[in-house]
Amino acid sequence: MTNSVSRREQATQKRRRLTAAAARVLHEQGVERTTLADIAREADVPVGNVYYYFKTKDELVQAALSEHTARLDELTARLDELADPRDRLRALVGGWIEQRDTAARFGCPTGTLAVELDKRADGTLDVEAGTVIRRLLDWAAHQFRALALPHPEDLALTLVAGYQGMSLMANALRDPSVMTREGARILAWLDSLPVAPTD
Repeated sequence: MTNSVSRREQATQKRRRLTAAAARVLHEQGVERTTLADIAREADVPVGNVYYYFKTKDELVQAALSEHTARLDELTARLDELADPRDRLRALVGGWIEQRDTAARFGCPTGTLAVELDKRADGTLDVEAGTVIRRLLDWAAHQFRALALPHPEDLALTLVAGYQGMSLMANALRDPSVMTREGARILAWLDSLPVAPTD
């Protein structure tokens, strides 16, 4: 019994390592340039074992998207511990700014993946990438709604589009300071939004 539990735990840990490695490598190299061997090497798993968990590269891409969703959910759960919705939004932007070096080298993990997958004629993985971005939009809209601001979905779109734009420009120009400067503009915009009246 203990042996089978231990094997199950090892298999679960190996799958988790492969999923996390897929998210990292696909972000850094893109789908087309990434091989299963690249992901196996990053996860420190023999390449033959990859096929036991994932039969195709598309399954690994799907796993990477699940990893992005899980990371986003963890992030928003931590942000939700802050009492003020404006503080949650400010902390989100602060996190984007902290990731400026990564954004300058590789762009936004989900945004770059969505763009690359959209170019492919096969499958629906681009729609799944869009679902991760939609999740962030919905969370941001909820914050703007909690601030009693009009058109919360539009404000969320402005916020997330600002992030996608600044990470794209930082990556294209290989300039992390783009994230810092544009992030500061977004923070100033958040601060300029009206405060909801208190009863």
